[in-house]
Amino acid sequence: MTAPAQPPGFSELIHAPTRLSLMSLLSATRWIEFGRLRTSLQLSDSALSKQITTLEQAGFVAVQRDGIGRGKRMHLRLTPEGRIAFQAHVDALRAIMDRTAQEGPDDDPNWPGVPPGLPSANAATSEREAPRR
Repeated sequence: MTAPAQPPGFSELIHAPTRLSLMSLLSATRWIEFGRLRTSLQLSDSALSKQITTLEQAGFVAVQRDGIGRGKRMHLRLTPEGRIAFQAHVDALRAIMDRTAQEGPDDDPNWPGVPPGLPSANAATSEREAPRR
């Protein structure tokens, strides 16, 4: 069985987990300081810089550097193109989720089944079968 084609707007560049997280954080702000991104993403300076450079070269991120020496600060934001690309990617992910939710065991004989011993999602669960908290 072949994998279905990706929907329009899906971006392999954005989809990488670290870049997806970075774009998500940037989408929620006008500008954000490098140190805040580093802390939020739990990345080293070099790992974050590499991802920023990739997105900057794609035209998705704008970088503003202020100060000199130890007082240097870097602020980032999504460019208008970056916002459009990120939204298109999110929409593509939603389309994949919608398509996946519509497909299922009745439609695809190769759909992953429920492992033995576990109730199916459609099975009614009695109180004694309910997971303990």
